[in-house]
Amino acid sequence: MIDRADRAPSPRLQRTSIVIAGFGQNMVLTFVSTFLLLYLTEYAKISNAGLAVVSVILAAAKVFDAVNDPVMGVFVDKTRSRWGKLRPYILFSALPVAFFSAILFCLPNSGETFKLVFFAVCLLFWDAAYTACDVPFWGLIGAAFESEERTRVISYVRAFGAIALGLATLGGPWLAKLLSFSADTTAAGWSRAAIVICIVGMSMFLLAFFNTRERHLPPEEGVSLKTLFATFFKNKPLYLVLLGSILGFGRDIVQAGGAVFALIAYHDEGYFTLIGASIILGMVAASFLSPLLLRRMPARTLMIASTLFASAVYAAMYFVGFANLYAMMGMIFLTGVTLGVFSVVQTTMIADAVDSVERETGVRNDGLSFSSLTFVSKLMGSLAVLVFGMMLSFTGYESGIVVTPQMQNTVFLSITIIPALSCLVSIVPFLLYKLPQEDRLRQ
Repeated sequence: MIDRADRAPSPRLQRTSIVIAGFGQNMVLTFVSTFLLLYLTEYAKISNAGLAVVSVILAAAKVFDAVNDPVMGVFVDKTRSRWGKLRPYILFSALPVAFFSAILFCLPNSGETFKLVFFAVCLLFWDAAYTACDVPFWGLIGAAFESEERTRVISYVRAFGAIALGLATLGGPWLAKLLSFSADTTAAGWSRAAIVICIVGMSMFLLAFFNTRERHLPPEEGVSLKTLFATFFKNKPLYLVLLGSILGFGRDIVQAGGAVFALIAYHDEGYFTLIGASIILGMVAASFLSPLLLRRMPARTLMIASTLFASAVYAAMYFVGFANLYAMMGMIFLTGVTLGVFSVVQTTMIADAVDSVERETGVRNDGLSFSSLTFVSKLMGSLAVLVFGMMLSFTGYESGIVVTPQMQNTVFLSITIIPALSCLVSIVPFLLYKLPQEDRLRQ
């Protein structure tokens, strides 16, 4: 039974706990999404043919997500407990996420076929566990804070999430080298680094359970599946945000393939620390700036303007080239700014769509709606890895091979022109986004 008399922590404690939880969660996710391909290619010694299989496995995992995320959303919206419908999943998902995130970097020293099967199974469990933590986390932000404060909390979560991304991205290779206990970085070093990051990150994540409370507790009589899905399918603004986000998957290619690109372009994966620092600084600055911009213009206008600018920057970066590292860093910084704006505005637009459908129908479906956000975020990342991985496979690159200028140019094209086109196409759905209340105000 739900304990409706449960005393809520102070607003400051709730804000701080949510931000720290998001920080820890982002450390884990960043480590996995940024270095998994590098670990598989350079340290687990997956061949070029195996890399193509890995790309297929990642794509297949997203098919599983197509069912997993909405199912998780339904479970959340149907849950009734003394802690609410969102917080229990925060508590019980932390350990599985930590375990399976770490084990992805602990492939057995065996034949490649067994490695690939082991990887596929672990990825499936990781995907399910991460969904069980991510859907409730973003739903909790919408359920724990009022509309005006929510935008500020989202910006803080995104900003400190970018800082966590920076620490994990920049510190990951150094931590792996330190824990290799040798002059060179080893596969065991990456395994130990993953274990440390996962334990620390998911311990932070648990603060979202202990120090927050839900404003919108589920009704005692529950909500039927028919009602949940009826309100979800009625939410056209939500669909448009999701479609625009998917089409803009190219935004994630630099993060997905940046470490490998640095190795191919500059012959040193450590150069990714400079590239990563540039994009992260841009994301942090934009995350704090976005709430101020949202006070001056509608979310849709800000989304369209920032996406057009992103497309222009990615295209310009290709023609400037990667030989001038400082020019490269400056343009990467600008793409980080646009990515930071996108992250805050995307989440705000979805939360606004959830509030809107609640006003229209009286039903609040945080779980189902925010499961679509987490699904789209993972789909964007996986599409980015898939496209980059296939481009990399097309070049014929594998560990130890002599890098040619054609390889460098193809990989550079994949982190510039493809994102530029992706951003440009993604604008169309955002042009159509509007809330029902806006139509009534115009009448």
